[in-house]
Amino acid sequence: MNESPGSLELLASRMDELEKRVHALEHTTEDRSLMSKPAAVPTAISPGIEDAPLQTANVFPVLGRALLGIAGAYVLRAIAETGFVPRLAVAAAAIVYALAWLVWAATFSKGSKFVPLIYTGTSAAILAPMLWEITLHFHVLTPTATAVVLTGFITLATVLGAHDGLAASAWIAQCVGCITAIALALATHAILPFLFALLVALIVIEYARTVEHPQTAWTLIALATDAAIWGAIFIYSGPQNARAEYPELSIASLVLPGCVLFAISATSVCVRTIVQGIAVRVVEIIQVMIAFGLAISSVLLFAPKATTELGIVCAIMSAGAYFASFQYLRALASTRNYLIIGAWAAALLIAGAMWMLPLAGAAIMLAIAGSAAYLVAVRTNSKSPALHGALFLCTAAILSGVPQHVFSALASSLEGRPSLAVWVIAICAVAAYAIGSDTSSDGWAARVLHFVPAFLAASTISALLVQGVLILANFATALNPHHIAFLRTLAISAMSLGLAYAGSRWGRLAMTRLAYVALAFIAAKLVFEDLRHGHMEFIAASIFLFALTLIAVPRLVRRGAMSHAAANGKTAVPVGS
Repeated sequence: MNESPGSLELLASRMDELEKRVHALEHTTEDRSLMSKPAAVPTAISPGIEDAPLQTANVFPVLGRALLGIAGAYVLRAIAETGFVPRLAVAAAAIVYALAWLVWAATFSKGSKFVPLIYTGTSAAILAPMLWEITLHFHVLTPTATAVVLTGFITLATVLGAHDGLAASAWIAQCVGCITAIALALATHAILPFLFALLVALIVIEYARTVEHPQTAWTLIALATDAAIWGAIFIYSGPQNARAEYPELSIASLVLPGCVLFAISATSVCVRTIVQGIAVRVVEIIQVMIAFGLAISSVLLFAPKATTELGIVCAIMSAGAYFASFQYLRALASTRNYLIIGAWAAALLIAGAMWMLPLAGAAIMLAIAGSAAYLVAVRTNSKSPALHGALFLCTAAILSGVPQHVFSALASSLEGRPSLAVWVIAICAVAAYAIGSDTSSDGWAARVLHFVPAFLAASTISALLVQGVLILANFATALNPHHIAFLRTLAISAMSLGLAYAGSRWGRLAMTRLAYVALAFIAAKLVFEDLRHGHMEFIAASIFLFALTLIAVPRLVRRGAMSHAAANGKTAVPVGS
């Protein structure tokens, strides 16, 4: 089909016109839709970029207002020097003025951290020099009144520091108030009011910590209070002519600060560990130890006749600490608090026994406590009470002179009959060792804890056995050194044989090992005693006994192990091998 060129051109022109009309209609619709939409809001500029110059510019007005505040303090001081206004009124106005700056700093707690920091520092910079002037220069306030003002200042700063934005700046007021108290105590020589100001401030800060308000200045305040109390103890424990400028204080005034400090620190640790379940920190442990040392030092230096009462208080605190550790802390997943409070309880019991009773009575008390601790360890399946029991038994042995008695009985000249404390320690050591299991399945720590009472019992019983043999032999003939040496070898050899068989027969590792320890002691004794002081026939007899013991001990160990295995239906394995 042939089409003419004219018709084709006409068709193409019409198609072009149609496309132009459609394009025009589409663009008209888009323009209308754009006109109907609201205008786009400009994107907010990042405050970190645009506000930075503004924040930097705000620093200078804040510093300017702070300087105006300090200038106002100088105006008040100038008014006080003129004398037209009573100085007491000016001092009161200055104190209120400084506290007002501290309160004003709290109003900016939620807006900025920099402004409260500057204003709190301004308040401290106004108050500290002002108190120095009105106390030492103008004599408007007494040291006691100044101490009260400092206490209120630190307390107000701590209370205001509970706000979210002021906690980072409250430490400035706390530290300045603490340093000012120490400086005024030294300058005025009135130590006691400022000591109690520091103690009250520490109580407030400790309370804030217990209600979960972090206190950055706690460590500094606590150490400063420790130093202040130590300084008071140092000054008043010296000769009277060296502290002529300081007023005389009663015994209660000298003893009370250290005791109050220990009460504050110990109560804070108990509340945080027992009530709140917070893990005690190393710095808190150190603080309690320092406070306890200061309290004990003050009592022993200024009230030496009150040691019995001090021992009773320590024993009561030990009982309370043991009750809390077993009742509330032992079941916790973390054993840190349980171990630390338990260690404090053990230390308090030892100190209380030594101060409350004579040495012999303290040794008997600690020996009984040691055997009871081993019983508690078995009942609770815990090694911590057994460790305390070992510590109690060793301390009791030292206090009662058991090492000296054993040495004199086994290797030196006899020094009289054993005391009651030695017998009690021997019985308690035997009981403590008999309570535990002491098997090969125990770990090395448990074996060490079993070995301590076993060693004490074996050495004490050996000394008592030697003394008994020598007393019986003395009825038959007068004893010479070579007689004593042979009889000692005889008694210790018998002790070694008994330990070897009984230890393997009962499955007791410590007893079996102590049998070999006895053999080593006999060998040393032959060299240093029998060969030096004995006659030939007694030397030969001692060597013969030692040789028989060397042969018999391993055999008895094997025989006892076989009997033990047969009783328990197991294959015989020598115990202690």
